[in-house]
Amino acid sequence: MNNLILFHGTVEKAVVPTFGLGNDKHDYGKGFYLTERIELAKEWAVCKPNDTNGWVHKYKLDTDGLKILDFQENNVLAWLAELMKHRAASDSKRYRVLADKFISKYGIDTNEYDVIKGWRANASYFYIAKEFVRDNIDIDILEELLSLGGLGIQYCIKSELAYSKLQEFKEDLVPVDYAEFNEKYNYRDISARQNMRELINSDENKVTKVFSTLF
Repeated sequence: MNNLILFHGTVEKAVVPTFGLGNDKHDYGKGFYLTERIELAKEWAVCKPNDTNGWVHKYKLDTDGLKILDFQENNVLAWLAELMKHRAASDSKRYRVLADKFISKYGIDTNEYDVIKGWRANASYFYIAKEFVRDNIDIDILEELLSLGGLGIQYCIKSELAYSKLQEFKEDLVPVDYAEFNEKYNYRDISARQNMRELINSDENKVTKVFSTLF
């Protein structure tokens, strides 16, 4: 048996992961999102500006027999295409037309997978996506930009089979103080965006192989 220990940060003290629920506008669509890093789960539990304390739930995922799509093992363009399926990086007509072409060329059919593993596109990561579709980022620096976020990797439980293999350690529920971890979340995000802007404005960004040239 191959088990992963994963954490889910939320404002809810009681959580029942349920197949078919979730928001289709999240990074990888509907599903239950977790991370291997408890400190990140604590930050994600209180990332909204509402002064509400949170909770971290601990789970075990039995991965035997599960098909896991790992975006780190694929071209970074496949990850961006997946984001574009669920979240609009721009509301312009140009973007809508080009996004469909981009998804068609670089997207991966995720329907056959039980779990999706990849970067979490919070504000700083979504900043990359927006700048990319504006032709402000060369693809040669995309992966380096992603590494600057320091936001770790998330897992999205997608299939009914994967949900059936997820077990919570209810006795390991951890309370999260809003003041402490919201500050950490905001600092991580601000620092990431500053580092990203510096790289985008550096000579490493040739702005030659950009979004609109990839078709």
